[in-house]
Amino acid sequence: MIDPFGRTVSYLRVSVTDRCDFRCVYCMAEDMHFLPKADVLSLEELDRLCNAFIRLGVRKLRLTGGEPLVRRNIMWLIESLGRRIADGALDELTLTTNGSQLAKYAGALKAAGVRRVNVSLDTLDERKFTAITRWGRIGQVMDGIAAAKEAGLKVKINTVALQGVNEDEFDDLIAWCGAEGHDLTFIEVMPMGEIGDEARLDQYLPLSHVRARLDERWTLTESDYRTGGPARYVTVGETGGRLGFITPLTHNFCESCNRVRVTCTGTLYMCLGQEDAADLRAPLRTGESDGPLEDAILAAIRRKPKGHDFVIDRQHHGPAVPRHMSVTGG
Repeated sequence: MIDPFGRTVSYLRVSVTDRCDFRCVYCMAEDMHFLPKADVLSLEELDRLCNAFIRLGVRKLRLTGGEPLVRRNIMWLIESLGRRIADGALDELTLTTNGSQLAKYAGALKAAGVRRVNVSLDTLDERKFTAITRWGRIGQVMDGIAAAKEAGLKVKINTVALQGVNEDEFDDLIAWCGAEGHDLTFIEVMPMGEIGDEARLDQYLPLSHVRARLDERWTLTESDYRTGGPARYVTVGETGGRLGFITPLTHNFCESCNRVRVTCTGTLYMCLGQEDAADLRAPLRTGESDGPLEDAILAAIRRKPKGHDFVIDRQHHGPAVPRHMSVTGG
């Protein structure tokens, strides 16, 4: 699949549910209204959709949410897709999780063919963790991370940089991840969806400022390591660990974008920060042939935009797009 700018699309992120057992302040409002279950694709439909993308050239597939591991019988889908790794059709199957269910599923994920997971963790402080996630318990997440490590899964910690909230912990997070053998990636706040009384302008911390501060404490060497995602990596000399930066606002890296996203309702977004989308649920549900589905996918790829228009400043403090990240898939 080649987009209008010559970029090969080989990476698919699929949201398997918009539901989550946390209510992180930068992601969603506390009183969320979730999608009717009839609108959400069945696991069998998600499997069929993913296999259509694999036939068209996707080599890396990430399951997201919401929280993917709260979806009932989710292991059926993961095990089915894991067989595509075994038969060589897929290079990698991963997922992004808040870690709350990892202690339960880590061993099964490894057995199904998953080799690494991204875990969202914005603080090591129990009080801050409760404030950020509203409903989460840090002990449950730490147990999940330990279980993933014990099962042999490579863990990458994703930390959203929040001004005045966790910026005093970045050194501690780097040291902890280095000691535990986890990669760490810092992420800028993204202006997606209404989040209640929280103000994203007050949350937003440019990672260019973070990097300048970290350079004073750590020896950071540029790395050519890539995972197929938007992060750009450095190696931390003192720990030997890998540190990534995802900067959708200060430097978006759209020129090398190789990914598209499908929501749990079967809506294909060619860009995280644009509203143009394609309905894949209709061709999924109109017949047994995958021809119309594949035609719809290819037509959408031909409309993939050059990049997004994320901005956060005094003039642009509302959401750039109305949908929440939990709907689109992280």
